[in-house]
Amino acid sequence: MYKAFFGLNSSPFNLSPDPSFFYRSEQHGEALSSLIYGVQSRKGFIVLTGEVGTGKTTMLECLRDHLTAHKTPFAFLFNSRLTPDQFFEMLAYDFDLQCDRRSKTEVLQTLNALLIERANNNQTTVLIVDEAQNLDWAVLEEIRLLGNLENRRGKMLQIILSGQPELGKRLEEPEYRQLKQRIALRCKLKPFDPLEAANYVGSRLTRAGMMNQTVFSLELLTEIHRRTLGIPRLINSVCDNLMLTAFAMESHVATMEMLEEVSRDLHLEWPGGHRHWLEEHGAAN
Repeated sequence: MYKAFFGLNSSPFNLSPDPSFFYRSEQHGEALSSLIYGVQSRKGFIVLTGEVGTGKTTMLECLRDHLTAHKTPFAFLFNSRLTPDQFFEMLAYDFDLQCDRRSKTEVLQTLNALLIERANNNQTTVLIVDEAQNLDWAVLEEIRLLGNLENRRGKMLQIILSGQPELGKRLEEPEYRQLKQRIALRCKLKPFDPLEAANYVGSRLTRAGMMNQTVFSLELLTEIHRRTLGIPRLINSVCDNLMLTAFAMESHVATMEMLEEVSRDLHLEWPGGHRHWLEEHGAAN
């Protein structure tokens, strides 16, 4: 809606996980490199964790692009609230296994044949599970058993479990110790620090066509970081609303007053936020 006003060729702050807008901060770059290394080296189990909105799904999309470019077959399970039967059925669909997809036995036999064939050709196969913190214990156990498939070159199926910090906590529980011992790599995404947040905003605007952004001052970017707690998804939401507000007011610069309005509209909560608003507007009014 505001693209022409700001001279942009695309929307810079969409909430969808678009790999073309992937910001390679130091931690995000290291995490993506670890995922790719783990797959190529056939490490077996890899765990990616991070708070809601820190970029896990975008990173998985980047990994999917990499796997597609290298013609590496993968299954991507985005709905983790599954029964074991549903899990094997979805696995069969994603790998396009030619068998009775409602039969666990046939799915396992066909998958095993596929993995052996690819391993004999020095190739690998990948299973990606998003929102893995919601997996039922029985499904996690089936996934652990799939991780046992290996030959002398390494694991035949590379398994990436991505989820919120609760996933890491679950893996520390006694009943998951067998799975925990099989995890070869762990990657953790954290919220941005102030400098990363500012560079993130600049990077997205650059990729949308604004080479030298003047919409957000350094002071405003610092406050955006504070109010969003450095979470990329919240930064996107706030910046998108700020640019929309600036467009509506025919201003090419976002202001602190606009941020106050956007913060209220989005019901943002941050340490000291409510007190700050009362101080600005008067507690007795």
